Amino acid sequence: MGYREHAPLLPALARWVSCTWVRVAGADPTLVTPDGCVDLYRAGGRLVVAGPDTAARLVTLPPGTEVAGVRLRPGAAPLLLGDVPAGEVRDAQPELDRLWPAAVVATLRRATTGEGPDATTATSEDRDATAVLERALAARLRSFVPDRAVLHAVEALDTPRPPALAALARDLGLSERQLRRRVTDAVGYGPRTLHGVLRFRRATAAARDGVPWPDAAARTGYSDQPHLVREVRRWSGRTPTALVSPRPLVGPRP
Repeated sequence: MGYREHAPLLPALARWVSCTWVRVAGADPTLVTPDGCVDLYRAGGRLVVAGPDTAARLVTLPPGTEVAGVRLRPGAAPLLLGDVPAGEVRDAQPELDRLWPAAVVATLRRATTGEGPDATTATSEDRDATAVLERALAARLRSFVPDRAVLHAVEALDTPRPPALAALARDLGLSERQLRRRVTDAVGYGPRTLHGVLRFRRATAAARDGVPWPDAAARTGYSDQPHLVREVRRWSGRTPTALVSPRPLVGPRP
């Protein structure tokens, strides 16, 4: 029925949070495609972590269900997951209480659903689920130590012509094995897969902005249009035309 996406309200999160979002489910399923991100979202009374996907998946919710979430940028998953490697939630959507203390999750659940004593004195902004989720993540910034090597690697891999992994690792003072492990821990999959996902994401964004597919392929680093077609099928299970049709199924998490 509808989807809205906004920049984070809290400036301290801008470096780590891609957006906050709200979706109201319609009758049709939503196709979720890999994006290299990890989300924290509320659906009904549930608080869920959406791990990084390696394949497309269809999500069906009862019509009218409102889902509100916060999407972390690639490499920022440790802000949400703490010491749990992102690979542990790859292709999974665990409940938050498997990762955070039960008492913290219970308080957060009451705040996001507008129920219980935590909601009685809340302002209208406090009842906004995405604002509550933002504040919960911001409270974790004090203990969050970002992996600067991973952030540099993510930035380098999100380009049409990224450096070879050996060269990238050398520039960071790491071995290839060390870099691969650290990227996998912070993102959920290794550098090669991350590069493919990020390239797919840039190409589809360009196509939705009206860029013809051949031009999108050239701009985003595919060797040619057939290469793009194969990769779009790999990540979405659909042809490029079907993926960005006037009535697409593609949507945000969950």
